[in-house]
Amino acid sequence: MRNTSQFFLPFIRLAGPFWIAKDKNLTRSLLLALIVLTLAQIVISVSITEWSADLFDALEQRSMDRLFIQIGAIVLIFIGNIIVTASHLIIKRRLQMEWRSWLTDKLIGQWMYEGRHYLVTHIDGQHDNPDGRIAEDIRIATEYAIDLLHTLFYCILLLISFSSILWNLSGSLTLDLGLFSVALQGYLVWLAIAYAASAAVMGWWIGRPLTAATDDRQTVEANFRFALVKARENSQAIALIHGEHHEAPHFHRLFIDIVHAWNQQTQAWSRITMFSAGYSVLSMAFPILVSAPRFILGMISLGALMQSAQAFQQLVSALSWPVDNMGKVAEWRASVERVLGLSSSLAKLEQEISKSDPNRIVLKKNDGAVLRFHDLEITRLDGQVCVQKLNEAIHSGERILITGNAFLGNKLYKATAGLWPWGSGCIELPDDEPLFFMPPRPYLPTDTLRNAICYPCTSCSFSEEMMQTCFEQAGVPELMAMLDKAFDWEKTLLREQLQRLGLVRLLLQRPKWIFMQEALDSLDPEGEAAMIRLINRELPDAAMLVITNQPSIQAMMTRRIFLCQ
Repeated sequence: MRNTSQFFLPFIRLAGPFWIAKDKNLTRSLLLALIVLTLAQIVISVSITEWSADLFDALEQRSMDRLFIQIGAIVLIFIGNIIVTASHLIIKRRLQMEWRSWLTDKLIGQWMYEGRHYLVTHIDGQHDNPDGRIAEDIRIATEYAIDLLHTLFYCILLLISFSSILWNLSGSLTLDLGLFSVALQGYLVWLAIAYAASAAVMGWWIGRPLTAATDDRQTVEANFRFALVKARENSQAIALIHGEHHEAPHFHRLFIDIVHAWNQQTQAWSRITMFSAGYSVLSMAFPILVSAPRFILGMISLGALMQSAQAFQQLVSALSWPVDNMGKVAEWRASVERVLGLSSSLAKLEQEISKSDPNRIVLKKNDGAVLRFHDLEITRLDGQVCVQKLNEAIHSGERILITGNAFLGNKLYKATAGLWPWGSGCIELPDDEPLFFMPPRPYLPTDTLRNAICYPCTSCSFSEEMMQTCFEQAGVPELMAMLDKAFDWEKTLLREQLQRLGLVRLLLQRPKWIFMQEALDSLDPEGEAAMIRLINRELPDAAMLVITNQPSIQAMMTRRIFLCQ
């Protein structure tokens, strides 16, 4: 948990630029409207206390004329309050969503950039469950920030407005201290300050454990949610190996963590609730009791008594902002900590990648159609060498078999894609030529099959006839009928169909550099060999690096690169 100075400054640096972003005119207009409407809310609150005083004075005087005037006044206040409250809600929620959208785009831009979402998982830092941090914690961080700032601003205005009213209504109280007397001006104001200050100190002391309890609960909730999502995404694999007997106890253990965190938070909340319950009851009675002697002595009217009580309550309410918002502040801070954890981890990753370090693999472009490895050495995170001093040049049209160790081949592919910077040496990439990687399981987003198969390109990039040809060549013509249907394709289709769709994507995009990692291993040997012959025929000028266990495919390669530690 960061201390206060280490907490606010990073948050301001991360989220503060929203207020000076390119849409700053709209942002400032919304903020100005929110301020004006908050001032209107204060005017209405003051008007209600004045109306209350006039009403009770009218009742005390048994004046029907003044009563009817107050009825008309409350109708106007009623209408004005509805308009101001509704407008305020709309403006505030619009501002909250604008800020959330901006910060979400910013953090997603950092996270989903050139493999950072993958690389960040390999460094130390608070970056677990990034989906929850982006989807939920950013929401809380921005929504609660505006809520808290608005209520704080509102309470400051209340404090200014009702301090003046209560000061005038309090008059002077003379304290007889024996040897001398002291005239205390505005004694109700001083009582309200002392009352609220003592409550704030007690509330802060009682509520200190809530921040840590809230942070722990959000963490275990995110862990539980992540485990459920992971199980849903791998439900077929779990079912095939009958892993339910392992998953259910695992979920139970994670939920037990939630129960413990919930109980800790409940204990913290219960102490605050007990304090708030007593405090709220006392706040209703205390102002009337301290003002009643002046009314009984005939120094003030009934209306002044009620106005004093209401002004006292409003003043105490304003001074009680820390107590009233302690739980919300704790939840907001916990969410901001999680957002800052992901952001700082991504920033740390950028520093790691950008700094000049001999233990980093250098990627650069060359002017020719060649892929070169110069003294390439790939290491693990702990510094242990995986691939030693690789020097190779691969030209267009070559068919290269990566042998020795499939794990090392996977590391080589990641290094070439810029997803594994740990090591040394240099990788020269062919200039302006995209690299096409075919993993064992192609990624198909949940969308129409047309959009999924064209990913990351747009579907308008390919004609219907071209798609028809590629589907037929890959051996899945029956899937053409599902082009405009949307499913979770990774769970709807068989592994062989998914791999053949990966081949469809390859044939559509026609890259010059192909990296295959057991991308057709679900096919029988003859089927896999047929697909390689298809690639050779359709893309004769493309260079292809292949990791496979099929002897028939190995015989079709022009040369081999052997990888060893």
